[in-house]
Amino acid sequence: MTGIGITHIGLCTPLGNSAESVLTRLLQGDTSAMQWRDDLLFDKSTLVGVVNNNDLLSIPEHLQEFACRNNRLLHTAAMQIKDQVQSAKQRYGAQRIGVILGSSTSGISKGETALRYRAEHGCFPPDYHYSQQELGSTSFYLQQLFELQGPCYTISTACSSSAKVFAAAKRLLQANLCDMVIVGGADSLCQLTLNGFGALESVSAGQCNPFSVNRDGINIGEGAVLFTLEKTPAQVLLVGVGESADAHHVSAPHPQGSGAITAMQQALADANISINDIDYINLHGTATPKNDAMESRAVATLFKDTIPPCSSTKPLVGHLLGAAGAIEAAFCYLILSELNIHQALPPQLWDGQVDPNDPSLPLVAQGQTAKRLDYVMSNSFAFGGSNASVIFARQTIQGQSS
Repeated sequence: MTGIGITHIGLCTPLGNSAESVLTRLLQGDTSAMQWRDDLLFDKSTLVGVVNNNDLLSIPEHLQEFACRNNRLLHTAAMQIKDQVQSAKQRYGAQRIGVILGSSTSGISKGETALRYRAEHGCFPPDYHYSQQELGSTSFYLQQLFELQGPCYTISTACSSSAKVFAAAKRLLQANLCDMVIVGGADSLCQLTLNGFGALESVSAGQCNPFSVNRDGINIGEGAVLFTLEKTPAQVLLVGVGESADAHHVSAPHPQGSGAITAMQQALADANISINDIDYINLHGTATPKNDAMESRAVATLFKDTIPPCSSTKPLVGHLLGAAGAIEAAFCYLILSELNIHQALPPQLWDGQVDPNDPSLPLVAQGQTAKRLDYVMSNSFAFGGSNASVIFARQTIQGQSS
């Protein structure tokens, strides 16, 4: 089996918008993108992962009906792959390039502002369009921006959204319905999601603390990441994807992680590798009591005595919800890339206080490097038991096994 090439990447993240910046800050464990905000939760301040406003590009004039922060994040990432997409249009044709993105917020923050305006003025502001907050508009905006004609849709399965896009794109490419698929995710900070998680008592009082006995909930973040996938050799390959739906509970994961285990098993089978081949796992690691208890059990059950180094990167950028799978896929891409010359791993930032009630995982220490870094796994587990696990590989290794 050969993998699918990740030929280009576009970034708009709390850690920066260039591959070099994001990788450097990721490996340093830089938490400076986490900022306190008092305009999101109704009753208190909260720590969130923020994209610098100065880094955002503006929506073009002819697409102003799509103007919202979510699409500005997306547009900023999209401009980094613009030339490559235009070149692909010349090679393949616009009808052969698809767009599949994950999002859970779309332009909801624009709607929140519009509702406040309506309460004060009795009408919606002239620049507000309901379509700005429709979930499908995220992918449709990118299709319109690049003037593409291939399959185009948004996946919105909460926190697994932009991990599942890799499975959807893989099917389109393997079915010969597309020659390139642009995948990724975009989510922006808004009151709706912050207060929703607040109502569930799932928002941390401070810095999130994955897998600690003292963990008390998530920090939320924002950002956008895009990838172009093609059936061609590339430095980093998508080699396996697993999906499952355990449907245990509308918001709580299966306690023993049955769906998570199934997703990881399917990803390994799809990649045609064993548990011993995985060199690093980017954990979902939300720092909620139930997720971390479930995930530690699922990983320990599947990998047994061969658990590879693991870490949750959410203390650095927050939980990007619908875009979480995409940004963590980007982290995996970057550590597999030639930029990571020392094979360093993203450190686990936490207080080091192990939860005695949960299986202990080999969490990455600051400065830790990998003896081997050929295959990495990224997990995303969502409300409703929607689970996804994605495996990436170095091209040279995959080439040897093909």
